[in-house]
Amino acid sequence: MAALPQKPLIASAYGGLAILSFINLFNYLDRYVVSALVESLKRSELALTDAELGALMSGFLIVYTLSAPLFGALGDRSARPRLIALGVGCWSVATALSGFAGSFAGLLAARASVGVGEAAYGTIAPSLLSDYFPMRLRGRIMAIFFCAIPVGSALGYVVGGLVDARFGWRAAFFVAGAPGLALALLCLGLRDPPRGAQDDPPEPEPAPAPRAAALATYGQLLRNRPYRLTVLGYAAYTFAMGGLAYWMPAFLERVRGIPRDQATVSFGAIVVVTGFAGTFVGGWLGDHCMRHSRQAYLWVSAAATLLAVPFVWAALTTVSPSGYLISMVIAQLLMFLSTGPINAAIVNLVLPTQRASAVALEVFAIHLLGDAISPYLIGAVSDASSLAQAVRIVPLAVVACGLLWVWAARAQAGAQDA
Repeated sequence: MAALPQKPLIASAYGGLAILSFINLFNYLDRYVVSALVESLKRSELALTDAELGALMSGFLIVYTLSAPLFGALGDRSARPRLIALGVGCWSVATALSGFAGSFAGLLAARASVGVGEAAYGTIAPSLLSDYFPMRLRGRIMAIFFCAIPVGSALGYVVGGLVDARFGWRAAFFVAGAPGLALALLCLGLRDPPRGAQDDPPEPEPAPAPRAAALATYGQLLRNRPYRLTVLGYAAYTFAMGGLAYWMPAFLERVRGIPRDQATVSFGAIVVVTGFAGTFVGGWLGDHCMRHSRQAYLWVSAAATLLAVPFVWAALTTVSPSGYLISMVIAQLLMFLSTGPINAAIVNLVLPTQRASAVALEVFAIHLLGDAISPYLIGAVSDASSLAQAVRIVPLAVVACGLLWVWAARAQAGAQDA
């Protein structure tokens, strides 16, 4: 007698959104806990240089980037909740293992291994969400999901900084990695609907395809000009945000003279407040403007990013504490406005059966060209001159991001008119 299919434990779309968003929070906590430990690692028995400290993030992102296309192809053809569960378990174990490192090579290997697990989750979760909710809600849904970025990043700074101050940097890695296995089990209860179930008209679930079909999908995505330009702009955005996120606690301590625990907590507070507000407002604004223009997600993202440029520059160059605070709050608020709209734009620019692959290719590109480079580059420039000079690379990337998204919006309009 054939076994009856099991009913998923979490059948509600909003239940799935809650679980995936909560996991995304820990995704970014694990990723940015090392940023809070930069100064401790520099002064520890490992005696790391700024370039080596930057390489810890770059090594993680290179592995994350290289793993993403594989998981994207699997995510378009296999059971998505199981792949997500595998990824969550892997990254959590690797984070905990970072606390046992006895050398730079050992710590780099552990941090790089985190990238394999996060690639499985980061590429597949947006595809699953796009099949839980209709197109008209995706800006807000992606905003809720990606709101976990600032919250998780801020928790990484705060948890890492506070645990480091009291128990040392090794304990911070143990605390960050501990919740992972429980979160992995939650993933196994998620519903896996047919691909394109929420699109109009719904498309049938595709049969598993051979490797050649997966390569053909990536080829089609590379020929999709609006998608290609959107991803390039996202790479510039990720270069800027990744460099800023990784080095700001050390910048505040080393350049501004703020005590370590205060630096991590204060910057974490800015990130979580501006991230919440900016991400939610951006998601709502993008959905509202979609009533008037099919390129609204891109236009909202481009405008917000270009408006942020002078405030990013001011935050990194002013010597006034109040000037820094005001500029950084406005800059972060404007940058986070694009989080929901730009991710909604990416899944809307491709076919439903290509979405996990599209997100995987996006992840590959934005990290390979973005924050896989910026932490190491800023660290190397800091070793050669100073951290105050090195972070001035960031505003240039923000300019490039805004201009590329303007170009992408025009390309999308042209493609729709053709």
